[in-house]
Amino acid sequence: MYLADSRARTSAQGAVRSPAGRRRAALAPTVLALGTVSLVTDVSSEMVTAVLPLYLVTGLGLSPLGFGLLDGIYNGFSALVRLAGGHLADRGGGRHKWVAGLGYGISAVCKPLLLLAHSLTPIGIVLAADRTGKGLRTAPRDALISLSSTPGTRGRAFGVHRAMDTAGALLGPLVAFWILRATVDGYDAVFTVSFCVAVLGVLVLVLFVPGGRHDTVPARQRPTLRAALALLRRRDLRRITGCALLLGLATVGDSFVYLLLQRRLGVPDRWFALLPLGTAAAFLLLAVVLGRLADRVGRWTVFLAGHGALLLAYALLLTSWHGTGLPYLVLALHGGFYAATDGVLMAAASDCVPDALRSSGLALVQTGQALARFACSLLFGAAWTVWGDRAALAGAAVALAGCAAFCLVLRPRGEVPA
Repeated sequence: MYLADSRARTSAQGAVRSPAGRRRAALAPTVLALGTVSLVTDVSSEMVTAVLPLYLVTGLGLSPLGFGLLDGIYNGFSALVRLAGGHLADRGGGRHKWVAGLGYGISAVCKPLLLLAHSLTPIGIVLAADRTGKGLRTAPRDALISLSSTPGTRGRAFGVHRAMDTAGALLGPLVAFWILRATVDGYDAVFTVSFCVAVLGVLVLVLFVPGGRHDTVPARQRPTLRAALALLRRRDLRRITGCALLLGLATVGDSFVYLLLQRRLGVPDRWFALLPLGTAAAFLLLAVVLGRLADRVGRWTVFLAGHGALLLAYALLLTSWHGTGLPYLVLALHGGFYAATDGVLMAAASDCVPDALRSSGLALVQTGQALARFACSLLFGAAWTVWGDRAALAGAAVALAGCAAFCLVLRPRGEVPA
């Protein structure tokens, strides 16, 4: 591990200091190592995510409101601990790897606990614990990617990481689909295999991701929580956080999109686990391309264009068209939305945060977005229960269009701190 850490730091420094400039654009080993960890971990996570909506709604008989509550927990509970994870990583003098490792470990332990949960309350507790792990690891991991990249290549670095992450998301549903077809007690088998794969991801992180203090964070600095919250005084970061929160309020959860497609097209239950593959495939193909485009034409332009793609996907789901091309177009737009927003948002936020508080600053943006998406899941599930799926989606589309127009005016001015 010491040799791996030393080689990684030396290689990363060489990529930045090369006088010829040719290695300056090269990706740091840390980015590739973290991409591998995310690939393996996402195989595990997406195995569960692919079958969870059907397991809860069909297997356990939850109502759309009950599913909206659990989906909100699954996607939004991490907001409660992201600030803590980001602060712990910065407070520890740049110990991002070990805080991220703790988060990965908690999520891995939660996978077999799903075997014991068969009602709303215990399932909610397990999902909350799983998202606690995700909340702890996300900001430190993204901070490592940001600190290992130059400002001019951050979009590309996040794009490569998200592409590797999405490769795991592409494989996860395939593995889940194969297990459901090959076993009698399919859901329990999916949860068991998911746990084994998650443990492998933790081992890759421990053995191959560089640890120790990051060279750009002085050891004598001990960032405080007050200093982290004071980052919102920076105009651009405040605007980015506000826009992420507003747009998150109109972003319908992935599981609802897949359930809407299933109901529109009458997709059999055994094929439901394959729907996330369309989103993952589009994300994988477009993540690096849109990341590099964001470095060239502006990150906020690409970010808002991604929400335009999501709005178009909503519009297609609201039409009366039932052609064979509908699922391909909707899932392609859905994946394009993530490719244009997920890593691009973190690259844009990184430009507004100093190195010593990088993890805390990214956590602020992620927290606002996660809380907003949590609220959206609850509201969308309630609206579906009361008014039906089409009325709920129409409301979300109108809200998304309004928020995107407002964020076009509120966009950051592109100030980068020294």
